[in-house]
Order: sequence, then C-alpha cells, then structure tokens
Amino acid sequence: MPGYPALPEGIAYGGDYYPEQWPREVQEEDVRLMREAGVTLVSLGIFAWVLLEPAEGRYEFGWLDEIIDRLHAAGIAVNLGTPTATPPPWFSRKYPDSVPVTREGVRIGLGSRESACSSHPAFLAATSALVTRLADRYGDHPAVVMWHVHNEYGAPLGECYCAASVTAWRDWLRLAHESLDTLNDAWGTTFWGQRYGDWDEIDAPRWSHTVVNPAQRLDYARFSNDAHLSHYRLQRDLLRGTGKPVTTNFAGTVNCKSMDLWRWAPELDVIANDHYLDGERRDNHIHLAMSADLSRSLAGGGPWMIMEHSTGAVSWQPRGIAKRPGEMRRNSLAHVARGSDAVMFFQWRASRFGAEKFHSAMVPHAGTDSQIWRDVVALGSDLRELAEVRGSRVAAEVAIVWDWESYWALELEWRPSGDLTFLDRISAFYETLWRTHVTTDFVHPSADISGYRVVVAPSSYLLTEASAKNLQRYVESGGNLVVSYFSGIVNEHDTVHPGAHPGVLRDLLGLSIEEFHPLREHETVTLSGGATARVWSERVRLTGARSVQTFTTGPDAGHPAATVNELGAGSAWYLATAPLDGLRDLLTPILDRAAVARPQDLPDTLEYVRRDRHVFLINHADTPATVPGLTGTDVLTRTPFNGEVPAGAVTVVRLS
Repeated sequence: MPGYPALPEGIAYGGDYYPEQWPREVQEEDVRLMREAGVTLVSLGIFAWVLLEPAEGRYEFGWLDEIIDRLHAAGIAVNLGTPTATPPPWFSRKYPDSVPVTREGVRIGLGSRESACSSHPAFLAATSALVTRLADRYGDHPAVVMWHVHNEYGAPLGECYCAASVTAWRDWLRLAHESLDTLNDAWGTTFWGQRYGDWDEIDAPRWSHTVVNPAQRLDYARFSNDAHLSHYRLQRDLLRGTGKPVTTNFAGTVNCKSMDLWRWAPELDVIANDHYLDGERRDNHIHLAMSADLSRSLAGGGPWMIMEHSTGAVSWQPRGIAKRPGEMRRNSLAHVARGSDAVMFFQWRASRFGAEKFHSAMVPHAGTDSQIWRDVVALGSDLRELAEVRGSRVAAEVAIVWDWESYWALELEWRPSGDLTFLDRISAFYETLWRTHVTTDFVHPSADISGYRVVVAPSSYLLTEASAKNLQRYVESGGNLVVSYFSGIVNEHDTVHPGAHPGVLRDLLGLSIEEFHPLREHETVTLSGGATARVWSERVRLTGARSVQTFTTGPDAGHPAATVNELGAGSAWYLATAPLDGLRDLLTPILDRAAVARPQDLPDTLEYVRRDRHVFLINHADTPATVPGLTGTDVLTRTPFNGEVPAGAVTVVRLS
C-alpha cells in the first residue's frame, strides 16, 4: 500500500458510506461531520447496482457523480466499489437460473445479497458490462484512489450447486485431473463402487442420506474457491487499466472458511480484511489479534488494511454486545499495531431500515451527542498522530502453519472425533503465544519458513509429501518445529499416507502411532507435567524421539504424551493431546532454546507488539500495567514514556 501515492497520507480513516439511503441535507451534513472526525477515505457504491443500472443496459451515474465530487471537494478520497454482490431484481427475474442452489437442492430466495452464481454466464456478462462502465467513467477521477471489488466473497455464498456450477465444475475437473483414470485414482472411487466412465456422470457432491466421497467434497471446495476467484479476476483485469490499486474485502481471515486466501492474496494489490468481535467472548481481543496477524501474513509481512470493523455492537450475533469504554480504540489501534495502514468501519451512518439497522456506526442513531461519536473524533486525532507508522513492518520470529485445504478436509464427516476442529488447536497455541508476548506470523506449509526460530503446526491433518519435506528441511537446518496431534494423516486427496500414522511426519517426529484413542465428551486425562488434557489421546511408539511428558491417566497411561526428536541441527516436538492448561509450560523451553526474543515481567493482559521502531502497548485489564526497561516517546501524548500504561488504555512508544 505505501507504493500507491494516490492513497490518503498517513493512516487512512473512514468506512462504508451509503449516501443513497439519505436525503441531500443529510449527505451534506455527512461531509461536514467526516471532516470533523478526520475521515480521509470512504468505501462507496458497494451495494448500488440497481441504482447504477436500473434496467438492463440503462445506466444512471449522475447521483454518484454528485456524491464523489462532493467528497472530493472536501478532501475525502473514495474507495469505489463494484456492486456485484447484489444483482438487481430485474437481473434475477430475467435470469432465474442464475440464483444459487444449496447443497440440499434448494434455490435460495431473493431479498438478501450474494444472489447470483459466480459461474453463471449471464452474471459474468453483466458484471463485465457494469465494471467496464465504472472504469471508463471514474478511472481518471482524482477522488477515486482505489477499487473495491464485490463484497466478502464466500460470505454467505461459498458453494453453489446450480446447473451452471456443475458445468463449470466438470471443466475444472478436466484441467485438474486431465483424465478420468487420474480422477478415479485421486478420489478412490473403487470404494462404494463410484468409478466414473464419462465426465458427464460426475455431479456436484450434493447432500445425500449418508456421507459423500470426501475427496470429491474436497475438490468441490477447491473448485468453488476458484470460481469466486475467477469472478474477482474478471473485474480486476478490467480495472487494472485505470492504474489504481484493486482489492476485495476478505470476510474475516480467520472465520472465512470457504475461501483459500493463500490463493487470493497474490491477486490483490492491497490485502483488506473485515473483522467483527464475538461479543460473547471475554478474550475476543486475542481473536482480533489472530485475524490481524493472518491478514499481515497474507500481505507477505507488509502493510494491509482493516476494511470493516465496528464501533460498537453488531446486528447479526445472538446478542448484540456493546463495546466497553475504550474498547473501540483498543480494537482499532491493535489492527494498526499488527500492520494495518487503515482503520475503516462498517458503517459511517447507522441505517434506519434494512437488515443491519441495529448495527453500530461511526454516526450512531443517537447522533453526535453520544460517546461513540466522541470516540470516533478522538480516534481520528490519534491516527493523525500515528501517521509516521505508515508503511512500517512487523517482524515475527515464530510462525503458525495455516492451510485452508487442511481446514476443509479436517472438518468433513466421519473423523475419529467430533471434537476435531481446525481452529481449536490453532487458537490454543496462538493464545498461549499471545499471552507470552510473542508476535506470530502465519505460513502455508509449503512456504519458505527458514527465517523463523520456531514453527508450530497445530492442525496439519492434510499434509502433502512436498510440504512434509519442507518442514523436515527446516528442522534439519536448525529450526524448531512443534506439531500437534492428528497431523500428517492424509495427502491432498484425503487419502491416508501409507504406513503407520503420522504418515509423512513419522521420520521427522521420530515416532509412530499405533492407535487413536479419542476421549469421550467431557472426559479428561492428566500428564506427568501436571497438565489436564481433553479431546484426544493416542498410543505413541518412539522410533528415535524421546519422551518429554507421559500420560498418567486414560487409555494411554504410561505412554508418551509429549516428545522431542533431535534431527540435524534442529528439533521436532510432538504433542499427542489437547491440554486445558500447561501449554505455556511446554512452549517456554522451546522458545528459550530457540532464543525467541520477548519482553519479560509483563502481565498477560497487556498486548505488546513492535512495528519497526514503534512499540504498541494495549492494556486489556482494569488495572494499570508497568513496562520495565522501555524508553522512548509516547507518540500519542508527545511526552517521554513513563513506564506505565493506564487501565484500558493504549500507548504507542517511539523507541529512543
């Protein structure tokens, strides 16, 4: 993002703006209030297709011209949306077979969003026509500094099962597998007598009365991702000629299961993410940090942008929990701490109608005589003070392996335990590292990981031979790898690797697994280190590794629960269960051995992130926090840092 001088200077500030919902006098007031709050960038036109093209081939841009010109006159830049996430009613009426079909065979109703299949020819043609008009009309407008394609691909439309999707799916399979023999081998179609003799025999993996071929399900997830990505590329390529950056907003890096964002990231000029707190969680700030770190990792360690988050409650969770005093500021600056060069919200002004009328906004229903508005204005002031942070990077010495394909495969049906979820172990390791004040990157298992002192692979159920060799080279060259249970089990087709588990990780970990022993719901076991664990136990046999901890109760009492294998210049650690406590005790000696730098003597409620020469200190506790040994200037107060962060406050220290 620093490479695009057309973007606003400093940390961009603003949000989604829907002037089409308001009369002119409110629109004019909006611009005045935006200036008061310090807004520099707004996302515009995201759901406005029917207003831009009220009938097929008839375009009306006058209203949008007026609004863009008004914003430009006020010095506010525009992130202009392509409104393809909401096709007009006339389109759905004319092309009813473009409306998506669920896995259960139900064509969805209208009145919401994401109501067209990304593979439907008429939708692709209409998209191309509209985006071409937008590029021609606004490509040279000085207010338009970037393009916002579609909205949250994969949410809520992940997979479509309409006729157009099936046709595109068969074409995708021909490219992916080249021949029916190759496909049959990859899918293991001799099981349950599924072998295919013609491409047209292959349907989408629709709902059935029992489990559908998991390899077919996995390929359909890949195809669906690629179908959405192809729709994005169509628009991006039409917009690239304007010379302005093109992006789309990810529907939450951590929670957007249906899109493989490692495949998306190289296609975007700017990585943009949406994040909303789970209001029920007391540790939701840790989940926010994980989403932000994953966003930065998708950006290759460079700056990215938070495209949407909320000033207060959201409207779509079971309970719309309002943010506590100072929480919106802490959330916003946590994104900046972890690499975002923008702070953007959904939405600018709270809607009076529609599905999200109870969703918070920068201008709430209470108006400017409200705490939210005062906080919005104060945040704008903070971001002006932090302009010098823009473009700087966050360095991490520890990485966590994250693979969307393993996410998809692990959570298909008929795994050994219903408690096996992709995020469970990743979240457990991430939270432990966060509370130890270790900043963490995320990596694909095939990526270059040589620069990290420690790499954690918590949910690598699906692991290819090539990725396993990559991990082994890392360890042999001096790296420290930590692997959690049920990893290295299957290949890219969800086929079990030959031999004993953990398949392609056996030699690396120096062990084999004789049998899985999933635990009953609420059942726990204990470890020799004193920890209590849940979900999983297994019979580990050492073939070179040594035991670090053993099970003291449960089906594997007396057998290894945690191991280490010295291999080459490095070490490979394995954990055969899910500790409820004690994970920090297991990780600490590994971090010490690897000489991972981290501040000491800090409370685990203090978020500590270094972004180049700035240290962000975010206190999530109700008591002050002392930070010994840190000297520099408090950027937000322009005073020397006195070593204390008040309760619920944020301090940004420019290092001496």
